[in-house]
Amino acid sequence: MDVLLGEAPVVPADVADRVVVVLDVLRAATTVATALAHGARAVVPFETVDEVAARARVYARGEVLTAGERRMQRIDGFDLGNSPLEYTPEALAGRTVLFTTTNGTVALTATAGARACFFAGFVNAQATVQAVLERCAVHDADVSIVCAGHERRLAFEDVVCAGRLVRLLHAALPGVARGDGARVAELAERPYVGGVSSLAYDAQHARSLADAGFSADVSACLTLDTFSVATAYVDRQLLRATTGGSSAR
Repeated sequence: MDVLLGEAPVVPADVADRVVVVLDVLRAATTVATALAHGARAVVPFETVDEVAARARVYARGEVLTAGERRMQRIDGFDLGNSPLEYTPEALAGRTVLFTTTNGTVALTATAGARACFFAGFVNAQATVQAVLERCAVHDADVSIVCAGHERRLAFEDVVCAGRLVRLLHAALPGVARGDGARVAELAERPYVGGVSSLAYDAQHARSLADAGFSADVSACLTLDTFSVATAYVDRQLLRATTGGSSAR
């Protein structure tokens, strides 16, 4: 088990034949978990704005929502941004969300070749651990936890979340070997074992979001286990994992 801390692009060797978890605490993984819990049919991640626009033209009007952010703000002309608070049942109405963000969707689309892949934050950490354990039992595979980071730099909140996953996974699999990245993440998480709300002050990206008017988003993202279902990345779309992850292939 190892952790990629978010300061370099993911390459195929990082994820090949592994069970992978991509983390983007602020805010994409939280937003996707919220969207799926509130009735989105699926969330389809894309690297670029142009890809979203092109795919939207394939669907009938009203069948999809375009969503995402650049520089923390909703993209001009898109239906939704990257605030989990926007993703209400009324806004979603069972539609598919075409989604692009600065960091999270880029990391997700780089995971081709993984045995299974999940998208996680603090809001579904425990459910993700259970899903990973189930997939490892099926595949007897190594685990890579990928921190999406922030514009190719380490994002402290992602590293702390990675440490939480490492700690919980190691408790269930005490014989698993941990790489240096996993050990760094474990050390980063130790002050936050009892709660993660203080990351609103300790994490630079959290402070930047608050300064941009998204302090309520930060609070929502820094909440433990809001959702009891993991998010699986299957066939290039994000879905609610059923029975702890059995929908992931």
